[in-house]
Amino acid sequence: MHVGVVPTSRHGYDYMRQLHGSSHQRKMIAEINEPFTPSLVVMDGLEAFVDGGPATGKRAKGNVLWASADRVAADAVGVALLKLLGSNEQIMGRKIFEQEQIVRAVELGLGMDRPEKIEFITGDPDSTKYSEKIKEILLAG
Repeated sequence: MHVGVVPTSRHGYDYMRQLHGSSHQRKMIAEINEPFTPSLVVMDGLEAFVDGGPATGKRAKGNVLWASADRVAADAVGVALLKLLGSNEQIMGRKIFEQEQIVRAVELGLGMDRPEKIEFITGDPDSTKYSEKIKEILLAG
């Protein structure tokens, strides 16, 4: 989901701090995506925070980029990548389509509601092999 539409601060109020400090952060991220529909979502998983973030924390190399016309599918693939790399309990301990942000996004009709609907199109054998690992994790939850 896209978070960049939230101003960091405005008129002396720190919106990003409120977002990142809220116990409803994941649901809020889905909700700020409701007013617009992107044509394409491009995700950078070359290096990812597997714990902590968005500025500091434990990182791992994912060595992958992906794009989707469906932002829920893009996020679900991102969570699958985090599971592949080994993330924190919040990610590892829940199925992908049970993650709060994805649940709320699906409730709002922002994208796919099941991992079986996600299609991978790759351009080479290595990418196909990597996508098969991600798809396996998606289907397992």
